[in-house]
Amino acid sequence: MTRNPLLNELHSILSETRNSSTLDIDLLSTAAILNLINEEDQKVALAIKPALPNITQAVDCIVEAFQNKGRLIYIGAGTSGRLGILDAVECMPTFSVTEDMVVGIIAGGERAIKRAVEGAEDNQEAAVTDLSAINLNANDVVVGIAASGRTPYVISALRYARVVGAKSVSVSCNPNSAIAKQADIEICAAVGPEVLTGSTRMKSGTAQKLILNMLSTASMIRIGKTYQNLMVDVSASNAKLYARALLIVMQATDCDEETATLALKEADNEAKLAILMILTGTSPNYASELLQQHHGFLRKAVQSQTK
Repeated sequence: MTRNPLLNELHSILSETRNSSTLDIDLLSTAAILNLINEEDQKVALAIKPALPNITQAVDCIVEAFQNKGRLIYIGAGTSGRLGILDAVECMPTFSVTEDMVVGIIAGGERAIKRAVEGAEDNQEAAVTDLSAINLNANDVVVGIAASGRTPYVISALRYARVVGAKSVSVSCNPNSAIAKQADIEICAAVGPEVLTGSTRMKSGTAQKLILNMLSTASMIRIGKTYQNLMVDVSASNAKLYARALLIVMQATDCDEETATLALKEADNEAKLAILMILTGTSPNYASELLQQHHGFLRKAVQSQTK
């Protein structure tokens, strides 16, 4: 019998078990190692598919939160925390949302983004402090991320979300996880043992990245941040993003570069507004009013003028 209770716990966690396909990986050539990694990575998307109904529930909760001025808040430790921050940060330029609409919190604070902070993932009090610092409230959705599903910091965060009345979602790679027991909605992608035992930055991290992409992207689509499959709310904050906005206007309207450039200028570089102006032949002010009337949904605004 082991004296360390955590050792027993890890023995029962799927992502901590050994992968029988990679026992001899240290004897293989570079090409063979990469082949094995690639074969294992192909299992990730399939492991997510059974979780789609629960991901759907989570997206609907997030959409409702956004409609009520609530926030999507990711919280995790280590790789899981960094992935939450990555998705949160990328929402700003992609969908032109404010930095407090999608928030990423990592155990140990900002310094933990670059390096491990000793004991941070075990600090349950810190999770409450971190969520209190951003004034977590009942309109928010908290997504707790932990590949193992047992991180004390994340368990505490989800428990606190319940206390304040916020909706909570768990994202893990192990069935029947501890964090799932604290969440309103459980999302589990059982990707199985890693190529390197316990290195959950690999398949588990990839699964988490894909799930977070789904949560944020589908939610943004549902609140009108896209037109067809174009990210029309892109923020043209640098040369590349301006060129992307220009291309999006051209793709949405089938116009030439000169027309798109002029419309973007008149629309103060807002691609969505420029598209509406071109498709409906309206002025910037009128097009802006149309968007407001249709709560930012470009397709509905266009249809209202083309019936």
